[in-house]
Formats: sequence, C-alpha cells, structure tokens
Amino acid sequence: MIKRPVLILILLFTFGFANCQTNFYQRLADSTLTLTKQKVTYDPAYRVIAYPNGDVPSDKGVCTDVVIRAYRKFGIDLQKLVHEDMKINFNKYPKNWGLKSTDRNIDHRRVPNLMKFFSRHGVVKIITYNPNDYEPGDLVCWDLGNGITHIGIVSKIKSSDKKRYLIVHNIGEGQVLEDCLFEFKIIGHYQYGK
Repeated sequence: MIKRPVLILILLFTFGFANCQTNFYQRLADSTLTLTKQKVTYDPAYRVIAYPNGDVPSDKGVCTDVVIRAYRKFGIDLQKLVHEDMKINFNKYPKNWGLKSTDRNIDHRRVPNLMKFFSRHGVVKIITYNPNDYEPGDLVCWDLGNGITHIGIVSKIKSSDKKRYLIVHNIGEGQVLEDCLFEFKIIGHYQYGK
C-alpha cells in the first residue's frame, strides 16, 4: 500500500510537474515585460553590492541584470546561486577576466558565467535558427563579436509577422522588448527555473 504523501507526490509528478514547469516559464516571460516599463540606463560599471540579493541601482544595468531581476521576482537569487556554485567549482567557470577567486559583486553579471551556471543546473536546449524551438521563458545568449557576449529572455509576445517571439534584453537602450532573436550568432539556449 502506498502511503498518502508518496501517492500525492506521484500524482503531482505525473500530472502536475510538467504543467508547473510550463507555468513557471510563462510567468517568467510575463515578468520580463514589467521590466521594460522601468527606465534603465545601460551602465556596465563595476559596483560593490550587497550579498545576498544585491543589485546595482534600479535605474542602471546591463543585459545580465534583466535576467537577474526577472528571476528575483520569483525568489531566485542568481547572485547567491552563481557565487556558491563558483566557490565550489571555480575551475569549471570561464577565466576570461584573469580572476583567481570568486567576486560576488560581479560574477553573476557576466554572460559566460551565467551560461556555465545554466548549463550545469538548468536545461541546455538546442541552438537552431528555427523560431519554433524558442519558447517563452527561454534564455538566449549571443556572440556580438570581438569577445562581447549578450543574454536575453524570450517573451510571450510575437513579432509583427507572428513567426518568432520577441526578446526582453538590454543591449544599450535600457530594458526593452525587441525582435532580435536571430540578429546575432546564438551561442547558448537554456531553460532554468523552479
């Protein structure tokens, strides 16, 4: 005889887990739209910030801050999660900046570090140029050239031709919603959530 708590878990997993995951990504995609209503100046300056749950001033930010702020709306602190993972697995993270140890002020604000974290703890999705492979709540990373990387979140809003979802990101004009999924070379495609 299966005990009641175990039965509830089995039923939840069987009938609800996939739906809960889908709902999380839909809600994440929705939450990014609220970020586009905030006036944010692109500012890549290094700052000492609180830990955990530290953030740069709310009117400043870069592409990674869009992702960090979107997840924070769901109680997910990427600053803390990335820092803790890097502390234990420093050798697995990129060494692009010549660091010899972690820096909880900036590590989570670097695209290559987020890519490594999402590949270690999330779902790595295929990289294609088929718009149907990109779903609301997905994280997409691009190579802009000259060693510059970028990240954004797939929204629930479709392009004017209805062929692909728009992206919420900050590439210099603040936190905006744009049709830019295939504007740059895609180097990462992930899902990460509860």
